[in-house]
Amino acid sequence: MPALRSTPVRAVLTGVLAALVLSGPGLVPWAGAGSRAAPPTADVYVSPSGRDAADGTAGHPVRTLTRARDLARGKAARYGAAHYSGDITVHLASGTYRTAGPLVLDGRDSGPAGHRIVWQGAGAGSTLISGGRKVEGWQPVAGRPGLWSAPAPQGLTDTRQLYVDGVRAQRARGEVPVGLTVTATGYTATADTLARWRHPSDAEFVYTSGESLWNVERNGLGQWTEPRCRIASARGTAITMAQPCWDNSNKRVEFPDRPGRTVSMVGPGRLTNSGRASYVENAYELLDRPGEWYLDRSAQTVYYLPRTGEDLSRADVEAAAAEKLVDGRGTRAAPLHDIAFQGLQFGYATWLTPSGPEGFSEIQAGYTITGPKGWATQGLCGFVDGGTCPFASWTKMPGNVSFTYGQRIGISDSVFAHLGAAGLDLGAGTTDSSVRGSVFTDISGNGLEIGGVDGQQPSSGVEVTNNHLYALPREYHGGVGILDGYTQHTTIAHNQLDHLGYSAISLGWGGWPDKIGSPATPNPSHDNTVRDNLVFDYMQLLDDGGGIYTQGLTGTSMADGEKVTGNVIHDQWGLGKSVYTDNGCTYETVRGNVLYGAAYANVASRHTDYRDTLGNNDPTLITGNWWEEGAADSSNKGLVTSGNHLMAGLSDVPPEIVDNAGIEPAYRSVLTRTTGAVSVPEAPARVGTSTAGSDGLYVTFNPGYADGGSPVTGYTAHALRADGTEAARASVDAADFKRLAVARIGQLRAAEGPFRVVVTARNAYGESAPSLASAPLAPTAASVLPAAPTGAKLRTAAHAATVVWTPPTATGDAEVIGYQITVSDGRVVPVGGRDVLVTRPSGKGMFRVVGSLKPGTPYTFTIAAVTAAGTGPAVTVTGTTAAG
Repeated sequence: MPALRSTPVRAVLTGVLAALVLSGPGLVPWAGAGSRAAPPTADVYVSPSGRDAADGTAGHPVRTLTRARDLARGKAARYGAAHYSGDITVHLASGTYRTAGPLVLDGRDSGPAGHRIVWQGAGAGSTLISGGRKVEGWQPVAGRPGLWSAPAPQGLTDTRQLYVDGVRAQRARGEVPVGLTVTATGYTATADTLARWRHPSDAEFVYTSGESLWNVERNGLGQWTEPRCRIASARGTAITMAQPCWDNSNKRVEFPDRPGRTVSMVGPGRLTNSGRASYVENAYELLDRPGEWYLDRSAQTVYYLPRTGEDLSRADVEAAAAEKLVDGRGTRAAPLHDIAFQGLQFGYATWLTPSGPEGFSEIQAGYTITGPKGWATQGLCGFVDGGTCPFASWTKMPGNVSFTYGQRIGISDSVFAHLGAAGLDLGAGTTDSSVRGSVFTDISGNGLEIGGVDGQQPSSGVEVTNNHLYALPREYHGGVGILDGYTQHTTIAHNQLDHLGYSAISLGWGGWPDKIGSPATPNPSHDNTVRDNLVFDYMQLLDDGGGIYTQGLTGTSMADGEKVTGNVIHDQWGLGKSVYTDNGCTYETVRGNVLYGAAYANVASRHTDYRDTLGNNDPTLITGNWWEEGAADSSNKGLVTSGNHLMAGLSDVPPEIVDNAGIEPAYRSVLTRTTGAVSVPEAPARVGTSTAGSDGLYVTFNPGYADGGSPVTGYTAHALRADGTEAARASVDAADFKRLAVARIGQLRAAEGPFRVVVTARNAYGESAPSLASAPLAPTAASVLPAAPTGAKLRTAAHAATVVWTPPTATGDAEVIGYQITVSDGRVVPVGGRDVLVTRPSGKGMFRVVGSLKPGTPYTFTIAAVTAAGTGPAVTVTGTTAAG
């Protein structure tokens, strides 16, 4: 045999021999020249351009997640025998992975022998797991200028969400075009308008609640809710609503000896305001504003009115189709364990239950009453015959990504966006798991859910840290950022939650029986901590919530009860509290938080402890906080308030406390991680008007909390005549509106009224679609001054004082738009804000901090209400500041 003269040839043959040795069955690893080869890899490679017939190696990736799962499952089963080492990583190359159904995982998909299976993406902006279907073939609709249509994607039978270049479109909506009178099965309408629509049974009535103010109606099932029910049929003027949604929203059982008190003890027994709907959604006839869409299911056609600048010939239009993207189905006997998801984006999933007969009969925080007789039995354990147990175990909103009975589940560096239910649900039996460094935004309902309230194994040891949750919920507006049920050893820390429609963080359940003198429902919760979070611009649509809301038993003692510490919570819009200790909230410690800019209270409220007959309050400790409430130290039968600090501004707070709250430095890139979609802002909501004199109207509204990727800079209010033409307009800067909560439209001619008002918002990308219109109102001369406020009190510190008062019960012939505080040192302090508007009809108290006072000095403060008629008489309160 001739000698091998060529070094390259020798190297090739050597490599071939090594490969044969390593791949041969039963052969030992290559051991030539003193080297030792690495063990065989257990990794799996996936690419949108791969083939499922491939072997899943780096050079031959598979295409689908289910094929990758099966390969990883097989490798996990052979882990020890195959000489693998380390984690099994499923590498998902950049691109979009479309799925018609979820990636279903069970105990077989767990990490082997002390290691994990890691689903690793190329980055949240690069690797997308999508439940969407691309909508293509757009054409103008004849006879409808501006309207376009396209065939529905194959297999799409229904959806509730459509996205254009990553921007959520609005299902066609508008005011109910007829008057409605409630019947046992629905309504009698004043005309047959709805019956003449193409598909009236597609339409859905929406009942937005919130506090009553001016001429804005309170609908819904409590100020914190926004239920939805579909029309079943419309024939002539008879409108029949879908069942069981209608009965579940109107037949809730009341105590026979307590008229008006529901057995659920949560909200009213029927839709408020005579059952009138705030608006109607999902009909072809409602397509009248840019950004609106409608799916005609019968004709399998999608309709859309493009926004300015959108080109449907080039746009990526996605209809959300799948209802689940990942479904981790562990069981108590065979849990799913040691699995991680990193660097991924989850998007374009829907949730179709609200479109069906169940509708969305909301209780609170996305929980609903369901089932044919849900109103009569669901969650009413111990209070009605046949009531299901435990008490208050209503139906939780599902997650588009969900896990049950999962151990050591890790979610990190990911994005949950463009989703139609809750974003992520770590359900019953989830233990020792974490969600870290991720973004939750543009989600229809709750952002993140932990545990449940249905008596299954509680979640335990879940850590939620350094996540950014914002601009949600987009559809089910009573949803919250983070929802925690009955859990143990949960830590929610160093997250930022901002621009939210309702409460930011909600924990606990089952405390409502204290309303009838009964103890809270026993539950397994203990040792839960909410610390060092930054919460702001929350409760921007609904009311009666908080930055951190808790109710029910939180533990067995103050030692293992819930701890709320080190959080910075500010700039609440709706009526509520910074930290809300609601019904039955027992053994909670509220310590070292910075709380300001709330409407009604920083920390509240007191509840009687009905576990015995001693007349004590639910044990609660409120200590060492920086706040504006200014309550004095006290020990009130278990409710202890001590060592809190009155703040007139952030300069009064140690900067290290403020700096420590929110995302930690190593994770702050999460604040700049976006979905890449930019647009005009969401339209404002709940527009109301009040007279501003004989030629003007005051306007208030809820600012949209989805800003389109650019801060809202201002708003324009448009006064419309009865024929829809504009009579006048007024613009207001966003900062001024945040401070005042009102805008004034002048130069109106009363004879041309009454006027309806719509409002638009603007950012760097342009102007939003107009809001739904206010109720009609004509300007009137206002001459009767409001009465004086009542119940004035003063809570003093050395350099500041909290001035407290109750709004006047009589406002003359105009609504209160502000207050004026006059200080005996000569200062005049104007008071504006949303709480000015909502505390008056609700009878809630007001408070403001006046700073720059001298220690040990007597002061007099007068408080007067302001309306279009002028400044009314004042109430006076005096006091002396504490010694310095």
